[in-house]
Amino acid sequence: MPKLVYFAWVRERIGKPEEQIELPEDVRTVRQLLSHLKTLGEEYEAALQYPEVIRVALDQEHVEHHEPIGNACEIGIFPPMTGG
Repeated sequence: MPKLVYFAWVRERIGKPEEQIELPEDVRTVRQLLSHLKTLGEEYEAALQYPEVIRVALDQEHVEHHEPIGNACEIGIFPPMTGG
C-alpha cells in the first residue's frame, strides 16, 4: 500500500500532508491514480481538477503520467513548479 505525499497547494486543498491508500487493481498508471483520487471527495476534486499540470514522483523520481506505478512505496504529488 503506497504512501501518498502531497505538496504545496495540493496539500492545502486536500487538507492533509500524506496518507496511506489502498489502490484498486485497475489503477496501474499515474494518470489512472490521479483520476481515481478525484473520486475520493470534493477536496481531491478541487486539488486535482487540472491533472495535466500535476507533477508526480514515484519513490522520489519524477515521472510522466503514462508511467506505471508498479511497486512504488511513496508517491509524491506536486503542483506545477515555477522558478527563476
